[in-house]
Amino acid sequence: MSSLLKCVFTPLARNTLAKMHYSSGVSIRLLPSYKCSFEDPVHVTVSGLNHQQRVDLRSKITDDNGRVFQARATYQADNNGQIDLNRDPSLGGTFTGVEPMGLFWALKAEVVSCKFALTDVTRPALVDIEVVSDNRVIAKVTNERHCLTDGVRRIPVTEGRIRGTLFMPPGKGPFPGILDTYVFRGGPFELRAALLAKRGFAVFALAFQGYQDLPKKADRFHLEYFEEGIDFLRQQPEVKDKKIGLVSISKSGDLALSMATFLPGISATVWINGCNANTLVPIYYKDICVPPLLFDVKRGKMTPSGFLDIGDVMNDPMSEEGLPSVIPIERASGNFMFIMSEADRNWQTAYYAKLACERLKAHGKDNYELVRYEKAGHFIEVPYMPFCLANFHAAANQVVYFGGEPKAHSEAQLDAWKRIVNFFKKHLASDDESSISKL
Repeated sequence: MSSLLKCVFTPLARNTLAKMHYSSGVSIRLLPSYKCSFEDPVHVTVSGLNHQQRVDLRSKITDDNGRVFQARATYQADNNGQIDLNRDPSLGGTFTGVEPMGLFWALKAEVVSCKFALTDVTRPALVDIEVVSDNRVIAKVTNERHCLTDGVRRIPVTEGRIRGTLFMPPGKGPFPGILDTYVFRGGPFELRAALLAKRGFAVFALAFQGYQDLPKKADRFHLEYFEEGIDFLRQQPEVKDKKIGLVSISKSGDLALSMATFLPGISATVWINGCNANTLVPIYYKDICVPPLLFDVKRGKMTPSGFLDIGDVMNDPMSEEGLPSVIPIERASGNFMFIMSEADRNWQTAYYAKLACERLKAHGKDNYELVRYEKAGHFIEVPYMPFCLANFHAAANQVVYFGGEPKAHSEAQLDAWKRIVNFFKKHLASDDESSISKL
């Protein structure tokens, strides 16, 4: 009975909360609506304050692990008692200056060494925004940031031995297909897949370890498993005869390079802060074995804040022992986008991206583009995903430092997202669509 009541009344409670403001006469508006897609900005304004009144604006979100992330900024109202975050600067707090979405990108937990968890895309992420004066909340609104929007369908997949979640745009298609692999615990990163489906792609978020009945931690990878995932995607009636792309990050970056190299029919690969060599465990495909690039944890060092910096622990892919692990991406027929953060301290991303591009160029290839972000950290994800400075790392078996600066990282996520969507639109379009777009 309690679960039934929750299902019936929770949406109503959220809507009521979202529109609520206090009897002080002060109100917060979120434009164009208090509801939006997770990737979309909102325009925050406050009205009903006194002439030149100073107040604090606070934001708060609780992730799926129950951790609270917060941001705070001080603002001064204009002569009409209004504050407009698109116009007015923060005078202090977790960010300063004119930052229209500062209450979102500056969200952070009290415990620095954690990563924002959003695993249930069927529910909106709720960001509470408050106006506080003299330690008293005088107005409050809740921004509902929806993950599944515009009729996107979420379909859990248990097909043979493959596991994951398929996201389909509304309509009958056909849609270009994208296989999304994500390294964090090996499970499907459903948020990115859901938001790409909103943009018109059929996206299969494929799990490869530590999920349901899959091995908790793989000691090797077989590309045949990923090939089954791609074949499953291709067999969907909404995808049939359309091109296939890959999106990846970190360790799954080298998995994506291996797929693009050894599996047929991959048209576009997005590689985010990965490696140009196969890492950590061997990868097999038919009679091919690519050995892993290994590391020496003794090369790690502690940061002043007490986190382990593993940026230099991997062996050099260009060393004698590293060369057999380098993936021969010149064999790939599709296009690549390499997105790299120069401040990434998970490993030497900038160096690996440079090596990958140089290898393609040396083989007469121009099927790649390189995107650089000077001050971003390791986990470049979707817009407005809270910044992760440090977190537990499975390979190191302890908390490690991922590098980057929050504001620069947020700007990188915004820019990268637009580039990723446009890259897939360009390279996954059918030949007819490509010729039409050039007219």
